[in-house]
Amino acid sequence: MTSKSPSSPRACALVGPFAGGKTSLLEAMLFACGATQRQGRIKDGTTTGDSSPEARARLMSVEPNIASAEYLGEKWTFIDCPGSVEFQQDSYAALMVADVAVVVCEPDPARAVMVAPVLKFLDEHKVPHLLFVNKIDTAGTRLRETLEALQAVSDRPLVMREIPIREGDAVTGYIDLVSERAYKYRPGQSSAVIKIPDALKGEESAARQEMLEHLADFDDHLMEELLEDIQPPTDEVYTDLGKDLADDLIVPVFFGSAENDGGIHRLLKALRHDSPGPAATAARLGIKADGAPMAQVFKTVHAAHTGKLSFARVWRGEFADNQSLEVGRIGGLYVMTGGTPTKVAKVGAGEVCAFGRLDPVTTGMVIGGAADAGMAAWPQPLPPLFAFALAAEKKGDDVKLTGAIAKLAEEDPSLSLEHGEFGEQVLRGQGEIHLQVAIDRLKSRFNMGVVTKKPTVPYKETIRKSTSVHGRHKKQSGGHGQFGDIHIDIAPLPRGSGFHFVDKIVGGVVPRQYIPSVEEGVADFLHQGPFGFPVVDLQVTLTSGSYHAVDSSDMAFKAAARIAMSEGMPLCEPVLLEPVLAVEISVPSDFTAKAQRIVSGRRGQILGYDAKDGWQGWDAVSAYLPQAEMDDLIVELRSLTMGVGTFSWKFDHLQEISGRVADKVIESRKEALANA
Repeated sequence: MTSKSPSSPRACALVGPFAGGKTSLLEAMLFACGATQRQGRIKDGTTTGDSSPEARARLMSVEPNIASAEYLGEKWTFIDCPGSVEFQQDSYAALMVADVAVVVCEPDPARAVMVAPVLKFLDEHKVPHLLFVNKIDTAGTRLRETLEALQAVSDRPLVMREIPIREGDAVTGYIDLVSERAYKYRPGQSSAVIKIPDALKGEESAARQEMLEHLADFDDHLMEELLEDIQPPTDEVYTDLGKDLADDLIVPVFFGSAENDGGIHRLLKALRHDSPGPAATAARLGIKADGAPMAQVFKTVHAAHTGKLSFARVWRGEFADNQSLEVGRIGGLYVMTGGTPTKVAKVGAGEVCAFGRLDPVTTGMVIGGAADAGMAAWPQPLPPLFAFALAAEKKGDDVKLTGAIAKLAEEDPSLSLEHGEFGEQVLRGQGEIHLQVAIDRLKSRFNMGVVTKKPTVPYKETIRKSTSVHGRHKKQSGGHGQFGDIHIDIAPLPRGSGFHFVDKIVGGVVPRQYIPSVEEGVADFLHQGPFGFPVVDLQVTLTSGSYHAVDSSDMAFKAAARIAMSEGMPLCEPVLLEPVLAVEISVPSDFTAKAQRIVSGRRGQILGYDAKDGWQGWDAVSAYLPQAEMDDLIVELRSLTMGVGTFSWKFDHLQEISGRVADKVIESRKEALANA
């Protein structure tokens, strides 16, 4: 194979399910590149990545880890993405700017389904990617079964680039199917060339033929060679592999052990020779080759000492520290190795850097000019799946809390803050760990302690019967008194009608100027009905009343309206309404029955299920679920589906509830109001 001339700096994202070994792979790759003097270990807390206290405390990645290195004279940036589905937003953003992705997974067929979501994203965005089956030194590894299971969740054909050499249960090396050379692992250095074991020659020949047949599906010339039993030149095979990878037509498969430094140099060499460069990636994203210098932000961080950092991939031209841009002056230019920034004077096309103190810039934004026409759309924020109601520990810190969360949401758009109907601040995100990490960051970065609880479900009240009621407010205490007197009819309305006020006063028994006060008094009462919740779907008609020329006032008629409502509502058979959501649960077909049982166990109504559009082997279960039953739905769903189940939701309707469920809600509300 001819060696390639040094390319522009390239970026590789490491992605895959939690516990697959991505951070260990990053450590092994950095060590193999000579970027570190020793390979860090997660359990020892010595990794280059996962340097934040939140990551170290959980022994897992909770944000992308970025590290720069050189391999055989070529510059690389490696982005180790979080494996937990709760931090997918960051992973998807990193993949948008990567030239290639290494999907890291374990050699367990039962866990192959965990790779499905990231493979789907990669294919939808045509991101070139290869598979690295990690932990191959695990006893009892069934590589062929693992590949069959992985192929079932991949829309692209998996193409084996090598086969393992075993000594007993241990994998001690590999045979490269292109060069047809055998190698023995040597920890800490490149593998040693050895003779192909005689026992594996037949298996190697069959596996190589299978690889060539996959490539021939996309190359007519290679197909002709195979039909004529002509062995294609090695350079032609390498060319096809690189082209098909760049076009996202195939997924080359490698294996090794990141923890024990097996197969790492082989992986790096494959990346070096086969991965497209930044020019090809820019073209795939619809970015023109010519034009003003351009970079795109894929991650925002508010750091304690450097202020706001905007991590970006440079697509065109150069950027220099202190350079003036339309969005401000660059206040520091950095390249990263884990959590350590190194200041540089300038960066060029292909490099990944961090721009300091560009406050107007947000994730996904183009720096250096307007986005090119036809440029690929940035991934939308993931819909919320879990929520906490939270409040500042210290009274008076609510404004400070809102500002701090706004910064965290700028860092991670899948976090959001909204104001609930009962004055609560509700933090929404992708799961319990996701929100706990955000709360930890509020404390460590912003010195903001918070208290959390489940968000209050926005129950409503309505009525079943009509009634007529008289309300009078009369008070005499020297000087001008207070007098307001009204007669009203209260009647139910169809669901979703809201509140209607009707004025039927004739003859001026209630002067015109006081009628708005009657409506205001009724509306005030409806904020908190007999059960303590807002009242909806009723009509109040003002039919009669009386007034006093001196003592009547807006305040008196408003009070009379509240009296009439408080006396009349209990006579109208008030009933509790709970919000019901339309939910679509997405799971692999093997878990559909479990998903349906989850719905049934939460007072839900199953509407049906069908094959999930565009997802082979997945189903979408449609259902109605009470909002009160949604609290930890994502936790249970992920627990029963190896972490891959998810759902979408929207409000659908209000539904009457009674009996023990309603009694419990009303009692809880009374306690909350008493303690407020």
